[in-house]
Amino acid sequence: MTDRAIIVGVRRPRMSRTEALASLEELVELVRTAGGVVAGRLFQEVKAIHPATLIGVGKVHDLSEQVRGTNADVVIIDDELTPVQNRNLERALEVRVLDRTALILDVFALRARTEEGKLQVEAAQLAYLAPRLVGRGKTFSQQVGRIGTRGPGETALEYSRRRLRERQVVLNRRLEQVRRERKVHRAQRENVPLPLVALVGYTNAGKSTLMNALTKAGVFVEDTLFATLDPTVRRLRLPSGRMVLLADTVGFIRRLPHQLVKAFRATFEEIAYAHLIAHIVDVADEDAEHHVATVETVLGELELNHKPRLTIHNKSDRQPHHLRRNPEAIPISALTGEGINHLLERLDEALRVGFLRVRLRLPYNRGDILSEIYRVGHVWKAKHLAKTISVDCELPEKFVGKWKRFL
Repeated sequence: MTDRAIIVGVRRPRMSRTEALASLEELVELVRTAGGVVAGRLFQEVKAIHPATLIGVGKVHDLSEQVRGTNADVVIIDDELTPVQNRNLERALEVRVLDRTALILDVFALRARTEEGKLQVEAAQLAYLAPRLVGRGKTFSQQVGRIGTRGPGETALEYSRRRLRERQVVLNRRLEQVRRERKVHRAQRENVPLPLVALVGYTNAGKSTLMNALTKAGVFVEDTLFATLDPTVRRLRLPSGRMVLLADTVGFIRRLPHQLVKAFRATFEEIAYAHLIAHIVDVADEDAEHHVATVETVLGELELNHKPRLTIHNKSDRQPHHLRRNPEAIPISALTGEGINHLLERLDEALRVGFLRVRLRLPYNRGDILSEIYRVGHVWKAKHLAKTISVDCELPEKFVGKWKRFL
């Protein structure tokens, strides 16, 4: 059954009208991704936050009439509600009421596919639900499978606070185990230090399509928000012959709920350990400028602004919208393959930072070292001499030290 939703845009003080309306349009896409349809919409400019309902008594009355007139199943507020505001609105409107955070969490629950992703979503949902359990069990106990009730939603509402806390402890332990396992895998990667490139960008910018175009990774792709949540890491051979690792990451969005940032820490760690961040921008999106700003804000919150960066302008085969000129950006189309070869060349150049140009003279019985040079560096020329193999190459500083006896 498809949920019929009324969405309510909220412009808070010090928030531009353009930004508030763009956020509301994004909410439409979130509803669609969650499997619902927008039956109506309202917009409220809030000069002073109403402590009981956020939007004020008059707007609640208008909203109630629209709920009855459209036979809506759910009202979704494009803001974050306090538990009290949420309960008051549900009593007044007599339908389910969700805020922006709850809807995003629901979409994440729908999209999570791996065990790790499901654990992360459940941890985020329980952190959100904990202060909202009082008086909601009867309202939602029979609403399994509807917007706002996926993941642990329908069962979490039946927990006592004590049992909910116990479940959170279990989830945190399991997530900590996931982080330890990631740390082990990362340590193994660092023993043979293939550079790691993290793809980041606004949700639906084309990261997964680019991942598939470059590595044939088979990552799920769909024209919806948050089509993929679970990080994918694949090997990629660059034009020089060097191997690198490419990581797809969760898409960013306006006002990404802090519960998700905390729960998906293991996913964001892939960005933290990346040698290079590739920022994918959908230049065909009319709101591209705001999307770029959102990604920059989230990277700043994660303290990752210092990372080396490449900006990639995806969907350049479509009619581009106004976007601040960036002469360093790489225009591509992940869908058609246009510009991919140039992107690979730029990746190759960017990842040579920290490499040294050296000449090694290897004994003929050390073919193992020559094979490793091809794998972790770039060989310009290999010449067989009378007693040695002369290798002109670029290597990470770590390996120059490791093989300095052959210099």
